[in-house]
Amino acid sequence: MSRSETGRPGQAVRIGVAVSRFNRFITDQLLAGALDALDRHGVGEDARVVAWVPGAFELPLAADRLLRDAACDAVVALGAVIRGGTAHFDYVAGECSRGLAQVALQHGKPVAFGVLTTDTVEQALERAAPEQGNKGFDAAVAALDMLGLLQRLADGDGAGDG
Repeated sequence: MSRSETGRPGQAVRIGVAVSRFNRFITDQLLAGALDALDRHGVGEDARVVAWVPGAFELPLAADRLLRDAACDAVVALGAVIRGGTAHFDYVAGECSRGLAQVALQHGKPVAFGVLTTDTVEQALERAAPEQGNKGFDAAVAALDMLGLLQRLADGDGAGDG
C-alpha cells in the first residue's frame, strides 16, 4: 500500500481505522463517515488500513498495532458503547478512552476518539447519521488536523492560529 497526500503539500500519510463490530449497525455508519472524510482529504484506499475488532474494549490494542506494525501515521478509533442497566458501560467506555489516549502518547501519533458513549441507541444513531454530523467523519478530520499540527511543530512553524 502506498501513502496518499493530505491538504499539506508533501505530507504523505497512512491512516489506520480501527472499528468495533459490536453495535455494527452504528459503527458501519461511523466507518462510512470516516472513509468519506479521508476521501475528501485525499487519503485514498491504498493509504488506509481498516481493522475490525470485537468491541470497543479491543480498540486500544488494534490502534497500537496499526501504529506499530502497519506503519500508520494516525489511527481513527470507531465504536459505540451504549449505556445499559449494569456498570459494564462505565468499564468499557472508560478503559477504551484511557487505552486510546495511552497509545497516542506512547507512539507520539494521533489516535482520534470516534467512540460514541451514549445513553440510548437513538442518541448513537443521531451521532452516526450522515445528515446530522457523523462523528466518524469528525474523528477522521481530527486525526488529519493533528497530523498537520504535529508536522508544523516538527518543522518549527508553530501551532498556527486554527
